[in-house]
Amino acid sequence: MAASDGRVNADDLFAGHIPRTRSYRRLIAGLFFAGVATFAQLYSLQAVLPQVAADLEVPAATAALTVSAATLGIAVAVIPWSLVADRIGRIPAMAIGIIAATSFGLAAPLSTEITVLLALRLGEGLALGAVPAVALAYLSEEVHARHVAAAAGSYTAGTTVGGLSGRLLAGPVAEAFDWRVGVWSVTAVCAVAAILFLRLVPRARRFVPGRMRTDAGPGMFARLIRALRSPRLLALYAQGFLLMGAFVAVYNYLGFHLIAPPFLLPVWLVTLLFLAYLAGTVSSPRAGALAVRYGRRRVLLAAIGLFGAGAALMYVPSPIVILIGLVMFTGGFFGAHAIASSWAPVLADPESRAQAPSLYYFAYYAGSSLFGWALGIVFGQAGWEWFLGGVIAMGAPAALIATALLRSDRMTDA
Repeated sequence: MAASDGRVNADDLFAGHIPRTRSYRRLIAGLFFAGVATFAQLYSLQAVLPQVAADLEVPAATAALTVSAATLGIAVAVIPWSLVADRIGRIPAMAIGIIAATSFGLAAPLSTEITVLLALRLGEGLALGAVPAVALAYLSEEVHARHVAAAAGSYTAGTTVGGLSGRLLAGPVAEAFDWRVGVWSVTAVCAVAAILFLRLVPRARRFVPGRMRTDAGPGMFARLIRALRSPRLLALYAQGFLLMGAFVAVYNYLGFHLIAPPFLLPVWLVTLLFLAYLAGTVSSPRAGALAVRYGRRRVLLAAIGLFGAGAALMYVPSPIVILIGLVMFTGGFFGAHAIASSWAPVLADPESRAQAPSLYYFAYYAGSSLFGWALGIVFGQAGWEWFLGGVIAMGAPAALIATALLRSDRMTDA
């Protein structure tokens, strides 16, 4: 847009942040800390589910609802948050969500009844929905198109560090003190990460909030319909629904499996299995880089194959083999997620660029909420072997859908 004196606004000439620049590093670091602030508190309860079940006197599947309630909140909230971000701006929306979520996170451990805890976790998830709803739209707008896949992989790596740090901190602290103290300690870390996010992330230069535009563009319903018309986008939503559902279920119930006979592992040792999350920290940016070279569909299918092979290894009744399988499973999942999540805003048209990743994350967290609980019933009633069968069965249709509806492409992935 030209200025009133005839000069060209520098933001109109801005093609996006590129690697090896200070602004790009600040953007990646800022979103990294947003991922930590979001996913550390989202999954901190997962590390202490056995203690929650014992303290509140509920079965494993009910205790796991503390994770499902938060992910359900995100699923419900991502689309409304995308609309809020269209109106007030990407960064303000994420800031409001993170601050509100931290408040809920501080209150949740005060619960003495499972119903109160579930209600607070639902509220926490509703607030946390701001980050997954907006982060990838912001990234796809502000990073040069050639580098979006790699940048999204780096962002996804940050989310894995967040999920890992929340679990690793909550578990040992809960073992030493109480599950409530463990969760509080994670929330304190999230507050620091939120401050770092706000200080580091660059202002948006390629997006004008709706409140500052004279032309508001299509309405909410029209933008959602646009993001639901494309079979390729629907295929990406299916990836999130199926793969995330299986992934969260494994991490929800693996601890219960390993502290029971024949393993009888101590809780502190089981908590260390969450170090397998580091496989996702490695695989996410690597998948983004490989997508530039080989095309997103090929990398996505390879990641799903690794996901399934890792789940199959967990049939072997050996903690070492289970750990190897968990590392493969985790690396495959995050590789697939990095590809699918970053592809959604690229395939969407400009008017629905925030809604496409929001719908992806709606499906992603809906799968987490549904299967994170439902597969627990399978685990409780039929055992670990049938549970793993369900996990593997969810990966197969994800691969078939990707093969049928996502064509191979490179570089721009358009």
